[in-house]
Amino acid sequence: MATKILFAPRQSDAVMEIARSLTPAGFELLIADFGTPGFYAAAGQAEYYLGLARQMGGEFFRAAPNLKLVQLLSAGYDRVDIEAARKAGVPVSNNGGANAIAVAEHTIMLILAVLKRVVKFHNDVVAGKWRVGGFDDQRVYELSRRTLGIVGLGNIGKKVARRAAAFDMTVQYYDIARLTEAEEDALGVRFVLLPELLRTSDVVSMHVPLDDSTRHMLGAPEFAQMKPGAILINTCRGPVVDEGALYQALKSGQVAAAGLDVLVEEPPAKDHPIFGLPNVTLTPHSAGPTWENWTARFRNGFDNIQRVAAGRAPKWVIPELQP
Repeated sequence: MATKILFAPRQSDAVMEIARSLTPAGFELLIADFGTPGFYAAAGQAEYYLGLARQMGGEFFRAAPNLKLVQLLSAGYDRVDIEAARKAGVPVSNNGGANAIAVAEHTIMLILAVLKRVVKFHNDVVAGKWRVGGFDDQRVYELSRRTLGIVGLGNIGKKVARRAAAFDMTVQYYDIARLTEAEEDALGVRFVLLPELLRTSDVVSMHVPLDDSTRHMLGAPEFAQMKPGAILINTCRGPVVDEGALYQALKSGQVAAAGLDVLVEEPPAKDHPIFGLPNVTLTPHSAGPTWENWTARFRNGFDNIQRVAAGRAPKWVIPELQP
């Protein structure tokens, strides 16, 4: 009898075809959507979970008494109830950095889009406005010789640093886990404390997981410390930034502009105040999924499931559940 893997939520036919093509022999995918009777029925049969992190609390773990691993396709895991997983004795692994290239590229894209005013210029051209205004009020900027401050130097942060170096940016970082001097030299980055990073960076880019220590990591006091003319990029999780404080900082010009792939509420309300600001560029939490990394994420997930099925320890267990 095949070992059951619960997969949720259901994706497009093309994505599900990738999943089916990579499903190892001896395993069967049970595909369901969260909150449905079929989801909990499948959870009762499953030994493994593969999918995204949504609605994964005590009810889920109680419904899946045979569960041996929660294998996420996402890097973020803030929607998993860590205490419920710990109580159930089930390890939780994220995607092994499969989306790191995609998010790093998206980060650089947002930096460029903000500094080059891409969205505004596109809208102007479509509206029949060609080079409206003078250079003083339509300023665009180069990345070369600007300082990028990376907050959180994990898989994604390191890849952002390498790509920023190709634009001749100076890169500094803050992380609770500091690299060795040799690692910093090899990557071409230098460590600074967060207040110094905020004071001296032209671009501040957020790459931290969302937990109690990072929620509202940037608020009014931190925005007040930022260098005049600096911009904020956030491609990790919305709540790491105090959104109300960011709105005020952007409105006042304390923060010059922002490129945001994430918000506190997703999707946001139609009348979200930030939509009325001309100095914000938004994308719909789309940095991670690319066509290429669906394959990489499934490959990592199935490999980890096979490791556990063979009696070995899982890889990529989230820090809170590591022994």
